[in-house]
Amino acid sequence: MDGKLKISAGAMVLLAASTLSAAATEKVTFGTNWLAQAEHGGYYQAVADGTYTACGLDVTIMQGGPQVSGRPLLLAGKIDFYMGGNMLQAFDAVQQEIPLRVVAASFQKEPQVIMSHPGQGLDRWEDLKNADQYIIGDEGALSYFQWMITEFGFDPAKRVPYTFNPAPFIANPKSIQQGYVTSEPFAVAKEGGFQPNLFLLAEYGFDTYATTIETMQATIDKRPEVVQCFVDGSAKGWYNYLYGDNAAANAAIKKDNPDISDEQIAFSIEQMKKFGIVDSGDTEKLGIGAMTDARIQSFYDKMVKAKVVPADVDIKKSYTLAFVNKGVGIDLKK
Repeated sequence: MDGKLKISAGAMVLLAASTLSAAATEKVTFGTNWLAQAEHGGYYQAVADGTYTACGLDVTIMQGGPQVSGRPLLLAGKIDFYMGGNMLQAFDAVQQEIPLRVVAASFQKEPQVIMSHPGQGLDRWEDLKNADQYIIGDEGALSYFQWMITEFGFDPAKRVPYTFNPAPFIANPKSIQQGYVTSEPFAVAKEGGFQPNLFLLAEYGFDTYATTIETMQATIDKRPEVVQCFVDGSAKGWYNYLYGDNAAANAAIKKDNPDISDEQIAFSIEQMKKFGIVDSGDTEKLGIGAMTDARIQSFYDKMVKAKVVPADVDIKKSYTLAFVNKGVGIDLKK
């Protein structure tokens, strides 16, 4: 009996070793939705410091950009995971009967802000609708701007397109402009010489998750351990990126995107911390990547009211909580 136990234990060790060895060769590609930047830092960190490797994944980050469409590559099975913008894309996938799910939310808050000039009568959220001009891009006009109209009475006639150039906003002190809290304020301060007022939409009720991790249902069904490793590794990566030594991750970001400056990276990290973009609210107990049914339902209800999405979407098909809310990585916070 003892002999059998010893053989069994030995066989188990050999099996575990061979499984680990096999798992270590599991190649995974994660597509981001824009050029490499600090807002992707947690993933670069997990590659750079071996966090993904430790649970058996060889992760390649495929950066996005203006000429890259990553989501079709996910649907075609060419990549394993994709960085979603917010929950609206996942709701849309359900409408189109695409078996895609959000498995984690790296950002607890959408980084979208509205900026205004200080001292121009536009210093409070409730004043912003009185601006002469709203500089908002086409995508925003179809999503959060519809919510701003419905909930707060913004005038759709005042909206002009945003061309990702801050000059029109800088030139018109009575205008307001969209931006990412980690990006456009930096450009306005450098080019305009002033610090704009920042109004984070998440703080006024636009409560979507953002920078989500999407994958196909087939990946969840066939390779759940790969999904769990990627979700856990990403959470740990974010803790280490925000609170630890992120030099190697930043070097990798600059290698992929040579145009980004150390100053821009530092600003983005500071803003993510200041505004609790990655780590706030539910993450304090559930860990980075956290999601809840109630929060997703709340956002969906607001989007239905704003007529951004129809009222008959089965939103439970857009995400799963199976891989998050386990407190992974909280011990790494310094």
